[in-house]
Amino acid sequence: MSYLIHLRKDPVMAPLLREEKILYPIKRNIPAYLMSAIVSQQLSTRVAAVIWQRILAIYGGRTPRPEEVVSTPDTLLRAAGLSAAKTLYLKEVARYFQAYPLTPAQAARQTDEQLLEQLTAIKGVGTWTVQMFLMFGLGRADVFAPGDGGIQAAMIRLYKLQHLNKKELTREMELIAEQWRPFRTYACLHLWDWKDGK
Repeated sequence: MSYLIHLRKDPVMAPLLREEKILYPIKRNIPAYLMSAIVSQQLSTRVAAVIWQRILAIYGGRTPRPEEVVSTPDTLLRAAGLSAAKTLYLKEVARYFQAYPLTPAQAARQTDEQLLEQLTAIKGVGTWTVQMFLMFGLGRADVFAPGDGGIQAAMIRLYKLQHLNKKELTREMELIAEQWRPFRTYACLHLWDWKDGK
């Protein structure tokens, strides 16, 4: 069954579902994906892409191995546009995967909850970062990210969730999203499109 049939049961979501989305898992090694996600935190997509390309340029335009990131002088990473905190977090990711390698095939055998617990143990990798990895790195169909600013903005307007504090907002968003299971990732894709005016 197409996920569109299921999501159209929500009368607020239904008008947003103009075309079917397809999830394409990103064929990238996991530490590199997490590092690029850290670079993207609190930045526009365009700015994050520029900084990530500068980082790749340090390594001849290719994705670096964890041991290479660990041995890279902080000054080089800072010169690419990273803050001191993000420089630290990239190295924390690299050190973790030096000690505990994880391939996409291994990750595919783990549940969302297992990966969330495992990867958020890395300093600088939060719940949102892992949720983005589950959606776009592994192509998981039923992930919801209530802490994402774009999802929040869309749901506040569409479901009239104004005047709620942070805890109340998260609770209401999660209650609404329950009806979208097992296709919450697709619902997020359509909410992002709506918020961006697509």
